[in-house]
Amino acid sequence: MNIDELNRAWVAAQRAGDGQALADLLADDFTLVGPLGFVLDKKQWPAGYASGALVIRSMTWEQLSARVYGDTTVVVGQITQEAAYQGTPADGRFRVTQIWVRDGDRRLLAGLHYSPIAAPAR
Repeated sequence: MNIDELNRAWVAAQRAGDGQALADLLADDFTLVGPLGFVLDKKQWPAGYASGALVIRSMTWEQLSARVYGDTTVVVGQITQEAAYQGTPADGRFRVTQIWVRDGDRRLLAGLHYSPIAAPAR
């Protein structure tokens, strides 16, 4: 799959709450840095979806740029979501950096970093 197809699968898995489909996209040493600074690994992040703790009501993904460095692709995009974690709202707009790495014939997501998009201080 190319990066656009991988991102469609990534968003679809999150919208569906499909932890297994997400796990299938991840490198073994995957790391996510969340919008509040927490860190999750390959087992922890998909588990939130599988358990129902993280529920995505709506999500849009806008890919802003993709740069290829040999076997690594870095994508910067924006997510807008309506979501809840354990019943607590987790809505927002986030700038997201993805790190995709080649593993044989496929690409796997090795890293995600979420940053809230906030209005400038006045």
